[in-house]
Amino acid sequence: MTRNVSLKHITYSRVVVPDAMTVTLTSEEDQLCSLLHEYTEYLRQEKGEEICCRVAGGWVRDKLLGSQSNDVDIALSNMMGVPFTEGLVSYASERKHIAVHSVTKVEINPEQSKHLETAKTEMLGIELEIVNLRDEEYSENSRIPSGIKFGTPLEDAQRRDLTINALFYNIHSREVEDHTEKGLDDLKNGIVRTPLPPRQTFMDDPLRVIRCVRFASRYGFDMVSELEEAARDPQIQLAITSKISRERVGEEIDKMMKGRDPLRSIQLIDSLSLYASIFWLPTSTSSTLVNAPLPYSTALAASAILQAILNPGSSRSSSVPLPPVHPLFTSLLASDPSTLARLYLAAALTPYRGLAYNDSKGKQRSVVEASIREGLKLGTKNHYMDGIPALFAAADLVKGAELEYFRAPSERAAIGLLLRDKYLHNPHTGSHWTTSLLFSLVQDLVSLWDHKSDEFDLAKATAVVERYNSFMTRIEELDLPPAVDAKSILDGNEVVRELGASKPGPWTGHAIARVVEWQLENPEGTKEECTVWLKSEQLAGRIQVDDGKRGKEAGEGKRSKKLKR
Repeated sequence: MTRNVSLKHITYSRVVVPDAMTVTLTSEEDQLCSLLHEYTEYLRQEKGEEICCRVAGGWVRDKLLGSQSNDVDIALSNMMGVPFTEGLVSYASERKHIAVHSVTKVEINPEQSKHLETAKTEMLGIELEIVNLRDEEYSENSRIPSGIKFGTPLEDAQRRDLTINALFYNIHSREVEDHTEKGLDDLKNGIVRTPLPPRQTFMDDPLRVIRCVRFASRYGFDMVSELEEAARDPQIQLAITSKISRERVGEEIDKMMKGRDPLRSIQLIDSLSLYASIFWLPTSTSSTLVNAPLPYSTALAASAILQAILNPGSSRSSSVPLPPVHPLFTSLLASDPSTLARLYLAAALTPYRGLAYNDSKGKQRSVVEASIREGLKLGTKNHYMDGIPALFAAADLVKGAELEYFRAPSERAAIGLLLRDKYLHNPHTGSHWTTSLLFSLVQDLVSLWDHKSDEFDLAKATAVVERYNSFMTRIEELDLPPAVDAKSILDGNEVVRELGASKPGPWTGHAIARVVEWQLENPEGTKEECTVWLKSEQLAGRIQVDDGKRGKEAGEGKRSKKLKR
């Protein structure tokens, strides 16, 4: 039976916004605000400098939402951040006897969105970044401002990405300032909106498109239609690939995958047609593709199926009513949160599954790997670079595996060797056999979804889940989980000694692999029994010892070969 089950139209939840949005300071924050106010009064009276201090951006937003943040960004009027902070530290230490830290000057680094010299320090247990209010102008082909000047609070607010991120907290009046006149209402109503017209905002800095996706998914907020229309603009999407460093894109994607709702992020990327721009492939890769990618919408399908498996019975999984999976599939997630981010990013890369390209030497390479390495510049962070290609390789190994395949002649060894395969289980790459099997299940289920009709075959999907559950149950019955990490009952030195070799060599790895296979077949076997078996395998010629020179006979044999040539 085939049922129409939508994988594209997924419900999502919104963060709870307090009815009365107020800023409640901790004692340390209150002390900091008092110190800043006193210091600006000192500057006014002693030096005639009129400085206003405002806490800017995320701290204000989070406070209004009832969350706590230990990072405070201070925006100054009429003064640069470094001299102000150096003076503040001296004032706090000498006049208030407050323990202080040194001031770090963060140089201008446009690629890291540091367009102004910034001062960083820590005081009262709070991390501070202090910079002046500014206004920016952008050139046509770069997200790096071509001109920066002191700005008014309104100008500073308007250059920010979202109205909800453009709020200020005036430390002198202890009031929230909403210079765009939209930020507070948008926060209360769950709206993602840019302070200026979205097309202008995005053309100035296309990274803001991706940040809009991240904040909409983080809070479950809705984008205004003008913003969605601008995000779909081909010119904007081209600017994402041409004006933003790939490191910055990767950083935003990493935050989405580790965030509150990675599925919502992938859903927005799909609905805004941003996939090719965000999961971009360099020309050297895209021009030499061996075959075509799967439809981009399979990224959303894989993510929705993963969500349904992880949260059975919830409103988020109602569109994909799969039967519950065996508990072992998700047993690692609670102890290793990084695995969840890796699984969702792998799901997002499903369109590139099995896709290869030719490198400069004509060798076929994985497009999944290229996307992580070149498109997102994520490297080995969170085991993305080494762990995600392993997930896809594991899915290829496991796909379609039936219990009957492992029944004879040695079921326990066959399954155990599969689970110990380096692609399924490798602590060095973050791979664990349980999550490898989970991802394989997701990929098998994706193949049952028709992207054109958005139709999912639930009957076949149920059968697939039941097959994987039976497989996991059999793994438990055979007591295989402890065996996955078990060391060889005989180590390399013991194998060399028992087989009468003079030294280890390439043959040793094969011999140890056979030992591991034996101990999987004989879970109650002893070291002595394994040694007897190993020697019998050598006598039967099934284990060959080839350790190079072995005395005079080996040397004479080598000379004989030379003469024959």
